[in-house]
Amino acid sequence: MYIIAGLGNPTKTYEGTRHNVGFRVIDKIAQDYHISVDIKKHKALCGKGVIEGQKVILAKPQTFMNLSGESIRAMADYYKVDPQDILIIFDDVSLDVGQLRIRKKGSAGGHNGIKSIIAHLGTNEFPRIKVGVGEKPKGWDLADYVLGKFSGEDAGRIDEAAADASSAVKIILTQDIDAAMNQFNAKKKA
Repeated sequence: MYIIAGLGNPTKTYEGTRHNVGFRVIDKIAQDYHISVDIKKHKALCGKGVIEGQKVILAKPQTFMNLSGESIRAMADYYKVDPQDILIIFDDVSLDVGQLRIRKKGSAGGHNGIKSIIAHLGTNEFPRIKVGVGEKPKGWDLADYVLGKFSGEDAGRIDEAAADASSAVKIILTQDIDAAMNQFNAKKKA
């Protein structure tokens, strides 16, 4: 079994923001594989399903970003899933809008949701899909930037990135993470 969790903030206030890209990707995966993500459990909205023959839990933690680890740990304990079978999807300001970066493990890189997960799991060895939301403009506060919404071309790029991330999940589950990294980690041409 795999837990596939997209990070974001709950409530309508944060819908469509850069920080909620993880939720957006989970919605796309749920749509692609006809999985309802509507069960409130483990401080998250969850849905059980099957992707390419693999049992999965899709999850959108409802703890707010900085406490995401509470929800991930609760699911890991309940379903007895090892960290290497927990795939986390989240926003990254160091990548161009729509660019994916898939990793087997790594540091938090300043992302508070990932810091929380590392603290609660006691390891940084879990796979992740980073979705680029673009670098904050000079003079902007980082929190204001990531809590802002996409517009224009960026909105379209994020829709494409969500579709790419759903495809990457399929490759990770049917082949391996290396195959997904080889296909999606190359820099996209603007």
